[in-house]
Amino acid sequence: MSLYPRNKAILALSDGTVVHGQAVGKQGITGGELCFNTSMIGYQEIFTDPSYYGQLMMMTYPHIGNYGTIPRDDEARRVMVAGAILRSFSWEYSNPMADRSLQEYFEDNELVGISGVDTRMLVRHIREKGVMNAVISSTELDEDKLVQMAKDWDDMKGLELATKVTREEAQTVKGDGDLKLAAIDYGIKQNIINNFAQRGCTLRIFPAKTPLEEIKEWDADGFFFSNGPGDPNATAEYAMETVEYAKSTGKPIFGICLGHQLMALSEGIGVEKMFVGHRGANHPVKNLKTGLVEISTQNHGFAVSEDKIAEDKAEITHINLNDGTIEGLEFKNFPGFSIQYHPEASPGPHDSAYLFDQFVELMQKHK
Repeated sequence: MSLYPRNKAILALSDGTVVHGQAVGKQGITGGELCFNTSMIGYQEIFTDPSYYGQLMMMTYPHIGNYGTIPRDDEARRVMVAGAILRSFSWEYSNPMADRSLQEYFEDNELVGISGVDTRMLVRHIREKGVMNAVISSTELDEDKLVQMAKDWDDMKGLELATKVTREEAQTVKGDGDLKLAAIDYGIKQNIINNFAQRGCTLRIFPAKTPLEEIKEWDADGFFFSNGPGDPNATAEYAMETVEYAKSTGKPIFGICLGHQLMALSEGIGVEKMFVGHRGANHPVKNLKTGLVEISTQNHGFAVSEDKIAEDKAEITHINLNDGTIEGLEFKNFPGFSIQYHPEASPGPHDSAYLFDQFVELMQKHK
């Protein structure tokens, strides 16, 4: 007899697709936008990435949980995904550094999941039909009810979520240099903070809706706009005041992911919902200035529209070699640049570390 429960669970998609599997994590119901990640490792970093808030995460690599969890691998203070969809769940783990199994980790974070499903089939389905909402349930097992719940779930387009994951109060992280950086937290990952601090920057990390006067008082040498979840067009409704202020100072500005999109929107460059999105640790990106290719980690469902980039506003610096989408911009009306992918995740492992160096050098130049 198994030492672990094997309760039934159902995954129901908004288009009527239903698959059955086994419940993992907390017993219950959860829902959100169903997306997939192609990374072979790093499941804990993925589950705690604030940019995934409100989404059901399907891992394409079949074996998940085999090396347990360890506190230092968290990118945020808690699990951020709405639910997990897995092919083969490891109830036991082998890792002398780990302190918990993934099941215990899910239970501690009250995460509902499903395992034992054909993730390859589901990935092909999403790639053909596009991302859609879904529901995971291990308590309600009526298929028709669950499909209707998925249909009724809030759509990601138009959804503002950064305020759900930002910190409650400003925090200072000290570096050993003389540069002061104002970082706006729309869901900032811990490793981004680490990269700046390791380069000597002292960061003041501000909540997403911090009053402008408080940011001005910090008298920063540069501004950073972080990654985060939800529709950037909705986030821009309150974030644009801060972006415009940062531009008006003439000081260097850097944006990653959502921050990249907000900087583009501030220059009248459109940002649109993608059919599937990019999520994984193996996406090739070409630096158009150097001609070099970087292996990047990506996590976004929205992208900057190439046909809306005016020559007097920005220059395209990076493109995705899989589909040609925009991965980087250098702005012409203020000293700033932005990146759609995640250089702090280091899948290359060091292909994109130069971006942090480049920004620190830009701050030193303008100080």
